[in-house]
Amino acid sequence: MTPELTHARARSAGPLPLGPGEPAPAGMLRAGLGDGTGTALPAWPDGATPSLLEEYQVAPTTVERSGETRRVLAAALRCCWTDLAADPWPGSPAPVDEVLSAYRALIGRGDDLMRNWAVGALRRLHDSAWLTVEAGVVRLGPRCASWPAESHAQLRELLRRLPSGTEGAVRPAVLPVLAGDGEAAREATDGPDGDAGEPREPEEVSAGGQVAAASEVIAAADLDADLLEAFDERRRAEIVAAFMAVEHAAEPVHEARFPALRDPAPRRTVAEMLRRRGRVLVQGRETWISGYADEVGAVVSGAVGEAERAVLTLVLVHSVAIPRAEGVLPADSWLSPFPAPVEELRRHTRLPVGALDAALRTLRHAGLVTQVKAGEEAGGYVPGPQFHRLTPAARRRLQEELILAAGPHTPLAAAIRANRRGREYQG
Repeated sequence: MTPELTHARARSAGPLPLGPGEPAPAGMLRAGLGDGTGTALPAWPDGATPSLLEEYQVAPTTVERSGETRRVLAAALRCCWTDLAADPWPGSPAPVDEVLSAYRALIGRGDDLMRNWAVGALRRLHDSAWLTVEAGVVRLGPRCASWPAESHAQLRELLRRLPSGTEGAVRPAVLPVLAGDGEAAREATDGPDGDAGEPREPEEVSAGGQVAAASEVIAAADLDADLLEAFDERRRAEIVAAFMAVEHAAEPVHEARFPALRDPAPRRTVAEMLRRRGRVLVQGRETWISGYADEVGAVVSGAVGEAERAVLTLVLVHSVAIPRAEGVLPADSWLSPFPAPVEELRRHTRLPVGALDAALRTLRHAGLVTQVKAGEEAGGYVPGPQFHRLTPAARRRLQEELILAAGPHTPLAAAIRANRRGREYQG
């Protein structure tokens, strides 16, 4: 697998599993799991983080119920980061009920609605690899290993102010053994004043009873050092800021706010940084954003399942194709103010209701659809912000696919199929 494809897969499908002793690719962090295996997750260039967008007043990609999601992550961190003298990751497993109890103590409410929101937030955090939730146990996910060391002091101060929801409960100071039934076996107790007892050397006991090496985070070779070393500190910061903006902003960013996007020379450096990650710059009218390179996007598109693709097609037909055919939507637009009603989606799909809801949830989390309200009505779904990131070639392919889906027996669909057969024959 090429480095570009490796980074693209990590972006589309989350942290990549690594075998025993396998190093992380350049530009990634290796989060070891204590048994020789690990996960690889992309490292941000020059120590920057997406919080840099706040300095430029650029909105990042939105998270569904972001407030609840942040509070549930804080509750999980309160329960899983039991040894504040160590780094937060990998932390200690904690039962789901303990995390929900800490969440209730944090918000001061314990009704069923809050619990349902918290369970939904746990699912989102699990899907995005911030947490791992299995067999009733919560662990910090590999993305927590990407927190820079400079932020740990602030996180410690935050946790000292948070209630645990289990006052007097026995909590471990190190990573405990997992019993065969999946329940966390507690190995250490709190001190008499409620503080963690004397920290032990972090170790993990395998199923065979042998002690494995402690978990660790190792940074691989810098992917951009040769590109950035040619610039002074100010210009280097401008390039990194432009890179973070086009990669993590919810909408295309205006070049007037980022000098590295206005000037062709540093913009070429930003484009090369993206190329090494399987990405390209997508230009609008004085705006820029990033997207998958065409040859890479064709490979990583399989990260979305068949059910999700079918539901996304229905959303595009009802919110884009039909309004475009009626002349109320521009031909080059993939963002629509006309939501596809949930009732229409249920009427025109053979998926069970539960599978449809799961597919819509996956598409929302991926930014491929957005749920909107329509006054007092139930509203529906429109294409999400990821459609800003389509390259011209991807837009043309999607246009053809939408024609084939909406009118498979039309003369235009027949012409598209004939052109494709001609290109395959020539190839």
